[in-house]
Amino acid sequence: MHINNVEIVDTFAEGFGMWASKFIITAINEKWVLTTATTITGFATSVIACGCEGGTDKILKPEESPDSRPGARIVFCITSSKKDVAVNMEHLLINRIGQCVLTSPTAACYNAINPKPETIPVVVGGKLKFFGDGFQISKRLPSTSKGKEARRFWRIPIMEGEFLCEDTFHIQKAFGGGNFLVVGKNVESVLEACERAITEMKKVENVIMPFPGGIVRSGSKVGSKYTALKASTNDAFCPTLKAQSKNSLLKEGEECVMEIVVDALDLDSMKKAIKCGIEAACTTEGITRITAGNYGGKLGKFNIHLHELFK
Repeated sequence: MHINNVEIVDTFAEGFGMWASKFIITAINEKWVLTTATTITGFATSVIACGCEGGTDKILKPEESPDSRPGARIVFCITSSKKDVAVNMEHLLINRIGQCVLTSPTAACYNAINPKPETIPVVVGGKLKFFGDGFQISKRLPSTSKGKEARRFWRIPIMEGEFLCEDTFHIQKAFGGGNFLVVGKNVESVLEACERAITEMKKVENVIMPFPGGIVRSGSKVGSKYTALKASTNDAFCPTLKAQSKNSLLKEGEECVMEIVVDALDLDSMKKAIKCGIEAACTTEGITRITAGNYGGKLGKFNIHLHELFK
């Protein structure tokens, strides 16, 4: 299979289950929304070493946000057992929101996952409130849906005024590990192709690409010759190791590979983002192949076959 003379390898990306939180940050203007969003999603590229994967899902216009101000919808994903996920996600959110949103001028924070029987509640504003040292104030807003509880918020006094944060956030099941590799003749071509891919993928809601600019140049494989490491360089796609690694999968003239990793709140959104990204990457001159990273189906149970995306 080819798109614009770029080979689409008959392989699959290997996805796995995760847990996600989704929330909205608002601020006085877009500059401070983006500043806050960038700060809270820092060091959140991979669960391998960061403990979480995070990114901005969507930039919100004032008419789309809870308080009629500019906003950003943020997604964080973690791997955890169901037994421990509430504790782990609560700890993550309290630390990041407390250090990066509470501190950011004019910012407020709202849960963005509707409570359902399958979602898991975690207390965020209800614990950050203690920063108010007894001066914090609880506020409830009437529910717009019959039978649903009123949403509770905390107004926490700060030197600038007040920090408004929702009491309880919710967690839902999500998907991680979606990916594709862009293979090309040089760094310039591959980087341009990936940038085009990210531009299109960001138009798909409920997905994040957690690495810098959405792109990772140091794709990894599971395990290492060094027992202390969980992951190590993917030598099969390292151009400088063509002659050294018996696992090399690169062809003559292929001198650069970059990877785009996708997390999503649902599998359909993940597939849509990967499809859009591949199509955009294939519009760049100098790209030879699109393939995907997998471990023979041993890492995750959600196999996203590249060819099936285009049927």
